[in-house]
Order: sequence, then structure tokens, then C-alpha cells
Amino acid sequence: MSDARERTISTSALTDQLVVGARLVPHPGRTSRAARIVERNVLSYRRMWPAFVSGIFEPAFFLFSLGVGLGPLVGALEGPGGRELAYADFVAPGLLAAAAMNGALFDATFGLFFKLKYAKTYEAILSTPLEIEDIALGEVAWSMIRGAIYSGLFVLVMALQGTISSWWGLLVWPAAMLVALAFAAAGMAGASYMRGWQDFDYLQLILLPLFLFSTTFYPLSTYPPALQLVVQLSPLFHGVELVRSLAVGVGGPGLLLHVAVLLGLAVGGLWVVRRRLHVLLIS
Repeated sequence: MSDARERTISTSALTDQLVVGARLVPHPGRTSRAARIVERNVLSYRRMWPAFVSGIFEPAFFLFSLGVGLGPLVGALEGPGGRELAYADFVAPGLLAAAAMNGALFDATFGLFFKLKYAKTYEAILSTPLEIEDIALGEVAWSMIRGAIYSGLFVLVMALQGTISSWWGLLVWPAAMLVALAFAAAGMAGASYMRGWQDFDYLQLILLPLFLFSTTFYPLSTYPPALQLVVQLSPLFHGVELVRSLAVGVGGPGLLLHVAVLLGLAVGGLWVVRRRLHVLLIS
């Protein structure tokens, strides 16, 4: 009986060592190593899931209060392709893009800053076979996943309310994930330059105009001509227009422009993050 118990304990200990060893041994692919960063973040949130999904409520409240409550007073608005849309159908895709942005930015900014400046998480990670590139890819992927969860829950709200009117609507969630990816990379790039918590006031100063003036609530034609150009420079504008066009089933080459802008923001942000982490952690 004692021998059998000792063999069981020995086998369990060997299994634990193999699991730890598998995590420490370098993997051939960059993606599999970056997945360790995602795994670490999943484990850290496993008991905080209510806070994780709480971000869905703000855009959902906006949708029901503005789209349903204010919609009858506003009437129909001009949507993609000149289509007239009920106000709820017009606002919902914009709030979906905003939900993806907000979900991705929380960990990409506050999370990265805390791990970098206070928790010293990345110094500990670099003592393993993981490298700067793995940290950058893993953190961007995790922020995108959080934005994807926020937007995925919001897509369910849209579907239940009937604000998706085309089979193209099957692509609104992937489009929202692209929005989350773009803002995750850009948010991490910006957070790498922050010196203290007070610098996050600048982040709010940027996000509020993006949320209000990216055709989220009104079409581009309602803005003055001089302001229309400024609105079109907003990355959230391209996310909102992409999601809204897919939700109502309007295609065209303009969608490729929106996709290109968001991909460019993602690639550029990731490049900046990689360089900044090299400077802050290695140089």
C-alpha cells in the first residue's frame, strides 16, 4: 500500500516537472511562445471574470437609451450607401466598434503600465526563454481577445434587438476584432511613453472625442465640411464605418480602405511597442 502511494506521488511529481519543463523550454514558433503571455493573463483573471465582462454594460446601456429611447425622436438617418436607417440600427454598429476599442485599451494601457512600472512582470518574464517580441505579441493578442469578448457579447445584444439586417452581419464580429487589434497595439505604444498615472488623463482626452466624433451617433454629412476631414482621420471612424457597412450589407472598395487603415495602425503600433520595450527593459 505504501509502495503504491509512493509510486503515485512520484508519478505526480514527474508530471508536474514535465509541465513546468514544457513551459520553460523554448518553442520553435513565436506564436506558441507568445501564447504563454496570454495563458498568464487568463490565469490572473480567472477569479475576476465579473470585472472582465463588465465593460459590455456601458455600450449596451447607450444602445437601449439612445437607440430605443431617443430613436423615435431622431427618426431615420442616412447610412452606408445612402440607405435610410432607424436610429437604433445606425447607432448599434458604432457602439459595437466603441466596445471593441474600450475592451482592448484597458489591458493595453493600464495593464501594460502597471506590469512595466510597478509589478516588474516583464523583467521576470525575460528571465525565462521568452523574448521582447513574445511579450509584445502576447500582450497585444491578450488585449485583442478582451476586446473580442466585449464586442462578441455586444453582437449578441444587437442580434437580439434585430439591428443586424444582412448576412454580411456575420462579419461584424471579425471586423470588431480588427478594431480591437488596432487599438490594442496603438494603446500599448502610447502606454510605453507614460511616466505616471497622471498621464492617463491625456488618454481620456483622446478617447472622448474619438467616441463622440467618429460618426458613432450621427452620419458624416451632419458635420461641417472642415470638420469632416478631421473626423475621417480618426481610426475609430474607419472601424465604425466598416462595422456599420457590414451590419446593413453594403460592400464596396471603401471597406478595403477601412481595413487597410486599421491594419496599418496595428502593425505600426506593434512595431513601436517592440522598440519601446527593448529600450525600457534591455537598453
